[in-house]
Amino acid sequence: DVQLQASGGGLVQAGGSLRLSCAASGFTGGEYAVGWFRQAPGKEREAISCINVNDSTTLYAESVTGRFTISSVNAKATVTVYLQVISLKPEDTAVYYCGAESISPWLGYGLHLRSEVYDYWGQGTQVTVSS
Repeated sequence: DVQLQASGGGLVQAGGSLRLSCAASGFTGGEYAVGWFRQAPGKEREAISCINVNDSTTLYAESVTGRFTISSVNAKATVTVYLQVISLKPEDTAVYYCGAESISPWLGYGLHLRSEVYDYWGQGTQVTVSS
């Protein structure tokens, strides 16, 4: 089974930066997308970015500015997907989740940011930005 574990959150002052990590394992055959999403209290889950961990192509939500950068590193049995966030703002305070799903770009089913379709989820990591 695919398993995801998000980490790297914490309390940061506005203007600071964080690098979130999503350790993913259990990918077997085919291509997979891993995405980062966040959910602030009282708000709906918001998409940030996703990456094809096989070829490193990326997709960012239109609402995301240049402050977010997604990347991935493939090891023997795991993939780690990073989300670098700079110039943090109090409104970035949220629980950040990583999700994964199998994709088939050669069939027209490539990267997307529809969280309701992602099959696998990590437990989330809290990011709190103080002003």
